[in-house]
Amino acid sequence: MTKIRISTLAKEMGVKSQLILEKCKEHGLEHITHHANTIDDKEINLIRGFLKPSVRPSKEAEVKKAVPEEVGPKKVSEPVKHKPLPSMATKPEAIKAADIAVLPSKGKADIGAKLPPTLIRPPKYIEVHRRPPFKRIGRPGFRGRIEPKRFGGPLKEAVIAPKAKELKISLEPPITVKELSGRLGIKASSIITKLLMEHNVRATINQTLDEDVVVVLGMEYGVEIELKKLQEVGRAMEKEFEEFISSRPEDLVPRPPIVTFMGHVDHGKTSLLDAIRKANVAAGEVGGITQHIGAYRVETNGRAVVFLDTPGHEAFTAMRARGSQTTDVVVLVVAADDGVMPQTEEALNHARAADVPIVVAINKIDKPSANPLKVKQQLAKLELVPEEWGGKTQFIETSAVTRQGLDELLERLLLEAEILELKANPKSPARGVVLDARLHEGRGVVATVIVQDGTLHLGDVIICGHAYGKARAMYDDKGKAIQHAGPSYPVAVSDLSVVPDAGEKFYAMDDVQKARQIAAKRQENLRAAGLQARQHITLENLYTNIERGKVKELRIILKADVKGSVEVLDSMLAELSTKEIKVRILHSGVGNITESDVILADASDAVIIGFYSVPEDGASALAEKSGVEIRLYQVIYDVTKDIRSAMEGLLEPEQREVALGNAEILQIFKASKLGNIAGCIVRGGKITRNSLVRVRRDGSVIHEGKLTSLRIVKEDVKEVRQGLECGMKVAGFDDLKMGDIVEAYEIKQIARTLG
Repeated sequence: MTKIRISTLAKEMGVKSQLILEKCKEHGLEHITHHANTIDDKEINLIRGFLKPSVRPSKEAEVKKAVPEEVGPKKVSEPVKHKPLPSMATKPEAIKAADIAVLPSKGKADIGAKLPPTLIRPPKYIEVHRRPPFKRIGRPGFRGRIEPKRFGGPLKEAVIAPKAKELKISLEPPITVKELSGRLGIKASSIITKLLMEHNVRATINQTLDEDVVVVLGMEYGVEIELKKLQEVGRAMEKEFEEFISSRPEDLVPRPPIVTFMGHVDHGKTSLLDAIRKANVAAGEVGGITQHIGAYRVETNGRAVVFLDTPGHEAFTAMRARGSQTTDVVVLVVAADDGVMPQTEEALNHARAADVPIVVAINKIDKPSANPLKVKQQLAKLELVPEEWGGKTQFIETSAVTRQGLDELLERLLLEAEILELKANPKSPARGVVLDARLHEGRGVVATVIVQDGTLHLGDVIICGHAYGKARAMYDDKGKAIQHAGPSYPVAVSDLSVVPDAGEKFYAMDDVQKARQIAAKRQENLRAAGLQARQHITLENLYTNIERGKVKELRIILKADVKGSVEVLDSMLAELSTKEIKVRILHSGVGNITESDVILADASDAVIIGFYSVPEDGASALAEKSGVEIRLYQVIYDVTKDIRSAMEGLLEPEQREVALGNAEILQIFKASKLGNIAGCIVRGGKITRNSLVRVRRDGSVIHEGKLTSLRIVKEDVKEVRQGLECGMKVAGFDDLKMGDIVEAYEIKQIARTLG
């Protein structure tokens, strides 16, 4: 029993499905309510009987008009105009008399059940007579274009045909399947299939491919792919900025100096800065210690000075360890009553390691116990001699309470900036350093940056480390929204992708897609390296690093248990310096090795020497993570011995020729493939297979080279001693004669000593 849908029946009868549904409802077939309902043969014939013959002429007339040659007018009109047949006898005749496409008997309910299904529902009828009208569709001016060709073979082949391939293309990693498909002119699905079937690589259209896989795919498709290594954006952009600035020196303008306050805890760094800014910031801090890196811009007499308030000299040096030299001038704050403290000396050494000018602020001068002369004497012992004593260091007596000396301090800082000739190009794209970054609840990732060159505009794309984004909002140090920030301008930028590290350099770009690729590549490199720390100088690798072109200088951080040991070691190590190699003590002190020492060593590529001094727990972990070498000693002689050995490795080794032996050529054997073989007897010493040789004839050297073969009879040997005969082949030289003398020698690298 055949079942079809109402919609199918309506299509065959040339009527709407809604008409059939209405007729079914009128005649009691209430279960048929939707065009998707299925009906059997009995219901099919009942429905055909419901519909009057008058419904069909429009369809048959359309068929007649569409196919006038195939269906004659008389044959069509006779079955269409007749009344419903009373009996079944006339039905076969009607079918034979007319073409089956007319189907005059479709409306007879009483005979439909006995007719074969092929006669009642011929599927080819509708199929044959729908295409001719489609072929005749055309607009005015239509000139023989056949619409079905849109779906034909030739046009389809033209669509998928690959474009002409280049013999060589350049791609910049990371490369996705989609990008490779576009450059090769090959469907992405074909590349994905090839990867799976031939290389066992499962990939999606947006998946990044390994560089090796990309090159292999190019070879298989007949294209040479050159991978352009994505340069470290810092170096590339640094070079681009330098070229931009050097090409337009007329655009350079003076920029405000960037100043960092450093010193011992509670000596008044933040209070002094607070007094300069005329804002009560220090009162809101916990324990009187600065908790976050801040940057503040202060205007004085129409000129600006930018101050960085760091949590301590460790943070200052940690930023420098990332390659960010942000500070132009360091203000060393020393309390007039306390004088030089251990952290004061540490801060001084950190500032010296950064190689920046130092201005001393003797603070708390308003206290009755203040003794500025004592402070100057203590600092003079540390080689910070005041100008009035014939030195080069500026000393200013200040007070955060009475505001004494603040104006003089600002004037000295501006004068220092003039001496340094600090200039920047505000017309170039922005570059600078990230001072701090955090995740803000309302603004997302907010990074505090300082612009060192160029101008940062609202909406600029910036990249810093593995973070990138658009500067959708910018705020100055007072919390005011701004549109742009010029050189030496601190600003908070929101809407970065992730929280960047403090000390990361940032660059403004014009392409967010490029920034995204660079950030992704950096993140990938971090994962590949396993977040490993960079390789630092050690006593073992010191010579290797010097050979690579680094300065011949051994930097040391020295810690001992007592002051006397520090002085002795400092003096002994200083005596090891020569005109070729310099020993530089970056910092020396009494006590255990602290995290501050490790941070300084990390930033300066220094070695930490501990004499009866051990590292604290945090310092050990940090040193291991940073790759800083810590050496512990209990005998002074061992310290100087190891340092001397490391320094001797820095000296250029002396190349010395060492004679091995000599042989006389007795006979020449000619070999067609090998050339001339010298039959010799060793007259003195020995001849080794890999030795260098010098051929003498009548006392003159005629050739210098190397042996390639040394044999006794037919056996290869490593060496031949005095009195034995052998055969030897000199590389690249066949002009050998009987009586020639072959001298064997080697070049030895003789290590030089300091003595």
